[in-house]
Amino acid sequence: MNLFVLLNVAVMLGLFVLLFKMQQNHVKFTRRVFVALGLGVAYGAILQWIYGAGSATVAASIQYFDIAGRGYVQLLRMIIVPLVMVSIICAILKLKDGESLGKISGLTIGVLLGTVAVAGLIGFAVANLFGLTAEGLVEGSREAQRAADLLAREGTAEGISIAKTLVDVIPANPFLDMTGARDTSIISVVIFSAFIGVAALGVNKKQPELAAKFDSFMQVAYAIVMRIVTLVLRLTPYGVLALMTKVLASSNFADILNLFNFVLASYFALLLMFGVHLLLVSLAGGNPWTFVKKVWPVLTFAFTSRSSAATIPLTVQTQTRQLGVPDGVANFAASFGATIGQNGCAGIYPAMLVVMVAPVIGLDIMSLEFLATLIAVIVVGSFGVAGVGGGATFAALIVFSALGLPNEAIALIGLLISIEPLIDMGRTALNVNGAITSGFITSRVLGQTDMSVYNGEQELELDLESVS
Repeated sequence: MNLFVLLNVAVMLGLFVLLFKMQQNHVKFTRRVFVALGLGVAYGAILQWIYGAGSATVAASIQYFDIAGRGYVQLLRMIIVPLVMVSIICAILKLKDGESLGKISGLTIGVLLGTVAVAGLIGFAVANLFGLTAEGLVEGSREAQRAADLLAREGTAEGISIAKTLVDVIPANPFLDMTGARDTSIISVVIFSAFIGVAALGVNKKQPELAAKFDSFMQVAYAIVMRIVTLVLRLTPYGVLALMTKVLASSNFADILNLFNFVLASYFALLLMFGVHLLLVSLAGGNPWTFVKKVWPVLTFAFTSRSSAATIPLTVQTQTRQLGVPDGVANFAASFGATIGQNGCAGIYPAMLVVMVAPVIGLDIMSLEFLATLIAVIVVGSFGVAGVGGGATFAALIVFSALGLPNEAIALIGLLISIEPLIDMGRTALNVNGAITSGFITSRVLGQTDMSVYNGEQELELDLESVS
């Protein structure tokens, strides 16, 4: 570690101390998250200005920043499977029947697929509005290598079909899925947990004494897991600071300026889709401004972490403790939303890329047949998209392959590598917001939302500060 790296790390530790003192002074959790976000932006920009994006000093410093940034994300991933399992099993034990389970699953998935179709239409319209095209894009060595890597993955995307996707989500080895080994692992864990819950309901009818012991065990497990969740979530401001510093310090602003029109169009489409979410919330009887205030902290983390999967614990807690959504609905929405119907990664992004490429190779993108095919492929392709950085790339590969676009079209994704992190942050926030929206709408349709919690002033920090 050279002197400059040591100095950079020392400054980061000083910022951590500042956040810790704010916590000791009982500054609200939400405020600490936003302070961390601002500090990360400022410090990252300063490092960029002093050393430059490609500096070895910045790269070495980021390795140490990642102890807090990536370390926090990994801790969140650590608790995803136990949180999903115990929450869904406990929720089914409370339902007392399988009919409600079917309604929750059907409504949640229906909202996710419906919104990803709308997101695809918005991406299509915005790309045409901004006149985006693949012509004139410059390919450098890094972009060429990325394109070659994507072409190597094309075979995987070509094997995607509705039937194969439905088969893949069935947990042949639930213990393997608990390790997150597959893109569909989270859905498979949800299905396995649902089987356990339904089986426990069956045992309750024939052996109520035995079922009561299992119920007690699950209540204890739930309490312990939620305690772990609370402990991890208290680290959120530190994780956000480290992650945001990394993004700003390592971004290549020259490349961003060269592709500024694509960046601008992407965020315009993302904002339009956020508006659609708020419209749906309003139609479901929720105040959209209240919704924004309560989901903003979790969207901030999703933005900086670029991982829908890692955000699941925050997504669940925001729904249950801020929006009044029941545990079962919240966990189904968060779990399904991390791998199905991702509005940003599986909806807007592939649609925009298709608009850029298809006309160049002579396809009429304005025909209703082409548009209908595109949206259908986007909806089907949204199943099993990994809720981590890079999920949008795989979704685009699926769409390109299904539409029969040539290798030159796939190479376009590699040309956008320099701005991928910047756009992916917004896409991830939209994905998470879509999951939360689906949970709220589902619970409202079922009449299970506690609107006193939704309209109340309870803050997430009250739950976090309860941890000694």
